[in-house]
Amino acid sequence: MSDATLAGEVRLDADERRRRNAAAFEKYGRWFFPVTVIVLSILVWDRFVAWNAIPHYILPGPGLVAETLVTDWSILFPSLMVTLQITLLALCMAVLGGVGLAVLFTQSRLVEMSFYPYAVILQVTPIVSIAPLIFIYVESKLVGLLLCAWLVAFFPVLSNTTLGLNSSDHNLRDLFRIYGATRWQKLRYLQLPSALPYFLGGLRIAGGLSLIGAVVAEYVAGSGGMGSGLAFRILEASYRLNIPRMFAALILIALTGVVIYACLSLISHLLLHKWHESAIRRES
Repeated sequence: MSDATLAGEVRLDADERRRRNAAAFEKYGRWFFPVTVIVLSILVWDRFVAWNAIPHYILPGPGLVAETLVTDWSILFPSLMVTLQITLLALCMAVLGGVGLAVLFTQSRLVEMSFYPYAVILQVTPIVSIAPLIFIYVESKLVGLLLCAWLVAFFPVLSNTTLGLNSSDHNLRDLFRIYGATRWQKLRYLQLPSALPYFLGGLRIAGGLSLIGAVVAEYVAGSGGMGSGLAFRILEASYRLNIPRMFAALILIALTGVVIYACLSLISHLLLHKWHESAIRRES
């Protein structure tokens, strides 16, 4: 074996080792570094409270917050279920309404020009300013909460799906036209598959926004009892200076948002990882 061949094999082995090391770093670092940052942040939080002797009604330590999360679980868990119910129902409504309107917009340019500006107006208008009016004219608290959360969540689905339906390959459109495909055939076999990555991107955004809309709506709606969500528990705890419970409810809201985003990301990966370039690159 010549020296040049041997040197080439050594370089290939070195490149393969670097590639494997980089893949391992990417695989484990994706979890190791965020967890490390969280642990360090909790330690800094705990030491900051202890060293400065900050009262618990101003800034509780992480240990007290965790203890409150356990002791007040019977109060916080029903409220979590209320907030989660509103969030998921609003997300389902956003998907149905956003996808339905997007399909309608792509089938009729006149309808899109007539109604799309109003969708933009609803999106850019703060939900805090609309929510009081909704609760004045809507008698049912549940319906009012759903409307508020839906108004926040549906526009990303609508805009992304509309963009995806309009982004199908023009050459394929011409091919469908040449073969005399109907509107339904073009929508089913060309536009919907092309719009799927766009729709899933909008869905991940809408998942977080539906939670935000539900929390904001609960702040405006108020009312007590077992039918109250986590937002009301935060308000109630602030009135009573029960700051540990405020932090516990806030942590539950944040964890709920993370879980929703993770579930929607998993759905997106399962639907795209075999054929779409963005998902394929993540696996390589």
